[in-house]
Amino acid sequence: MDLPASRGRWRRRSARSHLPVVVAVLVLLPTLLLFSSAYSTMLRALLPFTSSASGGGGVPQCGGSAELEGERFLWYAPHSGFSNQVGELRNAAVAAALLNRTLVVPPVLDHHAVVLGSCPKFRVTDPASLRAAVWDHAMQLLREGRYVSMGDIVDLSPIKSMVRTIDFRVFVSLWCGVDMRKTCFSGLCCAVSGGSSMPADYNRCRALLSGRGGSEKGCVYPVQDDCRTTVWMYQQNNDGALDQFQPDEELKRRKNISYVRRRRDIYNVLGPGSQAEDATLLAFGSLFSGPYKGSESYFDIHESLKDQRIQSLLEKIEFLPFSPEIMAAGREFAKNKIKGPFLCAQLRLLDGQFKNHWKATFSALKEKLKAVELEMKRNKNSGPVHMFIMTDLPPANWTKTYLANVEKGERYKLYTLKESDELVVQTAQRLMAAEHGVRSGFLPKTIENRKKDCDPVQLPEILLYVEESVCSCASLGFVGTAGSTIAGSIETMRKNNVCKW
Repeated sequence: MDLPASRGRWRRRSARSHLPVVVAVLVLLPTLLLFSSAYSTMLRALLPFTSSASGGGGVPQCGGSAELEGERFLWYAPHSGFSNQVGELRNAAVAAALLNRTLVVPPVLDHHAVVLGSCPKFRVTDPASLRAAVWDHAMQLLREGRYVSMGDIVDLSPIKSMVRTIDFRVFVSLWCGVDMRKTCFSGLCCAVSGGSSMPADYNRCRALLSGRGGSEKGCVYPVQDDCRTTVWMYQQNNDGALDQFQPDEELKRRKNISYVRRRRDIYNVLGPGSQAEDATLLAFGSLFSGPYKGSESYFDIHESLKDQRIQSLLEKIEFLPFSPEIMAAGREFAKNKIKGPFLCAQLRLLDGQFKNHWKATFSALKEKLKAVELEMKRNKNSGPVHMFIMTDLPPANWTKTYLANVEKGERYKLYTLKESDELVVQTAQRLMAAEHGVRSGFLPKTIENRKKDCDPVQLPEILLYVEESVCSCASLGFVGTAGSTIAGSIETMRKNNVCKW
């Protein structure tokens, strides 16, 4: 414990004159420390978080608010890019419904701020470290005033009747008693996200959510199984069976690994009668999954013919649209700016593996333009091809690329958007003022002041989402970058006919 910097020095005295003082200090010091804020902070750091009215003979309680009594929650560690985070949200919603838990909806993380690794190579970050990394990044977003909830960006209303949710800010405020108001933009969030600002409380919450301390009976059950050992499934009558995909002999020898992947029924392992059942919080690591060599990397629940409730959810959750404000912005740009049929081109050129595939990406665009021009000629349309471009390559760097040729050509009229454009900024303002993330889930029964003021966070960067919304309206078609999850997201939006104008 730090001592005050202004303390004085003792003058040298005889041993006899020291004795009364020493006795007095030894008697009074424990009492003084007990009431000092520094000592109480130290105690909170060392002892489990307790509610203000803990019962059961002083046994520590998990969670600091009576509002959460009887509720059970599911938390997970999102990571990588936005499209991957949306995929994890869908899987988490299915798991929460299966296990009758309330889903804690996380923030949108910065692109690759938290990284899983490679499931096919059996080289991934362990679940506890992932959960801790998500907490740390969420606190970074809090400090920098850049927090935005997945529930603000993604419209969760289609699954509201089937999956209970709670915003991460509300959950952490009520369960850990920590102050999350610096993550808020408007009054309702401020009113339901207050709490203590003591560092020890944040540290305690980090330890609980990450599960670094292991399982805490009645409190936290940290799921340690990841894609190296487990593929979650439901009602497939092969619980415990070996999965089709296993590490090959060369990989086991080269990396000195001995993993065995088994298919596990999520309901049997983590549902009623399991060790996890009584835990207030069930904490997963990654819930990302993808097809690989005839199997799934981690989460293989795509249909449930024996459980109509889950089957209905799986059908609903196949596509979750953006919030109404974002979808409206896309329609507005298509209707009032482009003002007619157009083609959308999504060109991912700078990120990861895509920077090595420019030739293939531009070749696909050339072929699509040829097809569109041929169709227009067939319909005796002599006007230019209107094309909306969404790309991570700045216009200043288009020189000496195929985009420069297209831009100069008289046959094409190009449209782009920037984060600073008025439409994008105004959409961000409306989006944050709506507070979808907080409003879509669990709220305390008693809210003292719905108009409570706090310093608003920065407006989020929503250009990508608005661009995807514009592309969903492209009546002349869409061409995307092969292998891009963004392209896949746009294709899904177009398949579901989300743009109506």
